Amino acid sequence: MGFITKILKYKTKKNYKVGIALSGGGVRGLAHLGVLKALNENQIFPDIISGTSAGALAGLFYADGYTPDDAYEIFEDTNLFTFAQISFPRKGLLSMQKVKKILEENIKAERFEDLKKSLYVATSNLNDGIIQYFNSGDIIEKVIASASVPVVFKPVLINGNTYVDGGIFDNLPIDPIQSNCEKLIASHVNPLGKTNELDNIIKIAERTFQLAIGANIKAKKARCDLFIEPEKLINYGILGLSKGKEIFDTGYETTMKILEKNNPF
Repeated sequence: MGFITKILKYKTKKNYKVGIALSGGGVRGLAHLGVLKALNENQIFPDIISGTSAGALAGLFYADGYTPDDAYEIFEDTNLFTFAQISFPRKGLLSMQKVKKILEENIKAERFEDLKKSLYVATSNLNDGIIQYFNSGDIIEKVIASASVPVVFKPVLINGNTYVDGGIFDNLPIDPIQSNCEKLIASHVNPLGKTNELDNIIKIAERTFQLAIGANIKAKKARCDLFIEPEKLINYGILGLSKGKEIFDTGYETTMKILEKNNPF
């Protein structure tokens, strides 16, 4: 019986102690860095990360070895979450060349295998109509694909397939990492509470997109050991950096309060 028990323990042993999934959410993704800062201050250091869109960008910097504070400074100094520059292609209104340049200048690793922490990024494969998680090979094009909201941004071609924002299929990518970590944290920056801020087409478009991608969040919450969703983020749009520090602080403060009441680690 003891021998069988040892075999079962070996089979169920996870490769990582703590995993964290980071949702998409535009500039609200800065809250992920505040969440990570609070976790680190409580001696919680995720060693496997998955991210969609803005979560993929935040996750990339953390996986590359940046502290949350250092990553925030880069995002603020470069206006990274303004994302794009205007272009007039047939496939999208905005270009991600600015983002690509910032990543090339600041990310040390060239391949996923070179990162200090394991990272998965969620993308939507338009050709096959499926979610696709990348965890190997060249990094930057795949992270950019994960953040390329369709129609707004040009899609990314990878190995002959067309990829756009992973949030279309999976805006909180816990699936690629859950079976491989002992504890799972989710940072979700798109609270779906009531809002009356629907007085222009941009706000209506933002709200519509958030509702569409947030339909299955309740079921995913039940699968996490720790679920972090700063409710105050509903007061911030997903574009522009004018309230970036407030968003970062909201992620930090919410996580600290949650951990004071319930720290499963």
